[in-house]
Amino acid sequence: MSKDKTLDILRQVQAGEIGPDEALLLLRKDPFEDLGYAKPDHHRELRQGIAEVIYGAGKTAEQIKGITAAMMEMGQKTILITRLSPEVADEVATSVPLQYHQMARIGLIGQIPPPDGIGKIVVATGGTSDMPVAEEAAITAEALGNEVVRLYDVGVAGLHRLLSRLDDIMNARAIVAIAGMEGALASVIGGLADCPVIGVPTSVGYGAAFGGLSALLTMLNSCASGVSVVNIDNGFGAGYLASMINHQRSV
Repeated sequence: MSKDKTLDILRQVQAGEIGPDEALLLLRKDPFEDLGYAKPDHHRELRQGIAEVIYGAGKTAEQIKGITAAMMEMGQKTILITRLSPEVADEVATSVPLQYHQMARIGLIGQIPPPDGIGKIVVATGGTSDMPVAEEAAITAEALGNEVVRLYDVGVAGLHRLLSRLDDIMNARAIVAIAGMEGALASVIGGLADCPVIGVPTSVGYGAAFGGLSALLTMLNSCASGVSVVNIDNGFGAGYLASMINHQRSV
């Protein structure tokens, strides 16, 4: 159940249009829905502030159609589907108004909301080959209500490229640093920024990169303070965490 729908129920109680018992029933009804093959968590937005996101890999088009229909029925306005293949996206789009971002492998139902975060999220990559993971992070952050600045191909092999964008780095509320190979970008940015830096190791690189393991270990061993690390190629997790940081307000 979305926040808007919950607030609507509470306003109806305030206006005397429905009684407390009826409102309680509506709020308690179906915190999750059993579709047999999936159990969409309709109360996740109430608990966490962000509605459930669909992980598309391994799901059939029919399963994704059923899950999205259940979410839309419960009032979810923006639905994010990650790791969605082009073939499944084409099938899903025959039933729902799906926007497909092929590089990021993300499907989006509904509109990206206006930014309501405190500041800007910077998404930076070491190289062009890291862009698929970066776009997953950037589109995730945008779908969660953030203004995103993209800095692509600013890796340490040409440090002047990054230093030319110091204003963006220093004015960011959170930074997602995405790199394969040796993964040094996160440490370098961590030494320049006064905000949290989220390192994303990618599987880009030659044999000794070990599918992103080398970059992961480099980022975990960063000498710069304020650097945290998500899993290899996990652009979604980084964009989600950056959004949480950008929406944290002091009380």
